[in-house]
Amino acid sequence: MAGGRLLRGCGRAASWVLVPRSLPAAPGPCRRCGCGEAAALRAMGFSEEQARRLLGLQARLGPQRREAAAAQLLLLGLSAEAALALLERSPALLRMPTERLQERAAELRRLGLDGGQLQRALSRCPQLFTAPRRRMAAAVRLLRERCLFTAEQLREVLGTCPAVLLEEPRRLHHHFQYAYFRMGVSQKEMVKARLFQMPFPELRNRHIFLERRGLYQTPYKGQTQTSNPKLKDILQLPEEDFLASLACATTEEYDVFKRLLAREEEEEEEDEEDRNARYAEEDEDVDSEGSDTA
Repeated sequence: MAGGRLLRGCGRAASWVLVPRSLPAAPGPCRRCGCGEAAALRAMGFSEEQARRLLGLQARLGPQRREAAAAQLLLLGLSAEAALALLERSPALLRMPTERLQERAAELRRLGLDGGQLQRALSRCPQLFTAPRRRMAAAVRLLRERCLFTAEQLREVLGTCPAVLLEEPRRLHHHFQYAYFRMGVSQKEMVKARLFQMPFPELRNRHIFLERRGLYQTPYKGQTQTSNPKLKDILQLPEEDFLASLACATTEEYDVFKRLLAREEEEEEEDEEDRNARYAEEDEDVDSEGSDTA
C-alpha cells in the first residue's frame, strides 16, 4: 500500500496492521542559497533578477550589510536598477558601515548636491562615497579660495562634473589656470562650458591646434585681433565636428599635430632635466670651493 507498510500478526489469527511511514519535514528557509535575503531585497523593490545579481556581489558579506547598503541608496532617491548598477560598479560600498554612508551623503548635500543632482553625481562617480574626505575638502577649498568660483558656481561645477572632488588639487589648479590665463576665459564661461568635463590633455591639444592655425588668440586686456571660438564649442563638439567647423582641418592633420606636440613636450622635459642637472653640478662645485677656502 502507498500510505505505509503491512506487518503480519503472530499466532493463528493473522492480522494486518498499517504502520504509517514517517512524513518529510516541512520545508524551511533556504539560508544557504539566500532565499530569506532575496525575499527581503524583493520587499525593498528589487526584482527577482536584480536580487539575484545583488546576492552575487561580495557573497561572503552578511545579509544585513548588503541590505543596509541597498536601503541607503534607495533612500537617496535612486531607483532599484540605479542602486544595483552603482553597487556593481563600486562593490566597496557594501563594506562601508551604514553610518559612513549617511555621513558622506550629508556632506555631499552640504556642498549643494541634493535631489536629482546627488543621484546623477553618484551614478557617474560612485567613488564620491569612498574617496578620502580630506581630498574632497581640498578640492572644494581650491575651487572657492584660489579659483574664486562663487558658491552658486561651485554647486553647478559639482553637479555637472562631480569627479573634480576626486582630482589632485595641483592638477585641478593647473587645469583652471590654463583656461584662465592661456585661453583668457572667465569663471562664468568655464561653468557654462563645463570646463572640467574634458580631460586637460585634450583641452590643451584643441586649444594649441587652433592657436597655431591662427584661429585662437590669448586676449590682452580683454581684447584680441581675432574672434575666438566659444569655449563651449571647443569643449563639447565631437572631434569630427570640432575639426570641420572650428579648426577647418582633417583628422590626419590633427593626428600629426598631436604626435608632434607630444614630441615637443618630451624634448622640453629632457631639457629641463639637463638644466636641473647642470645647476646641481654648479652647486656642488660652489660647495667644494667654499670648503677648500675654509
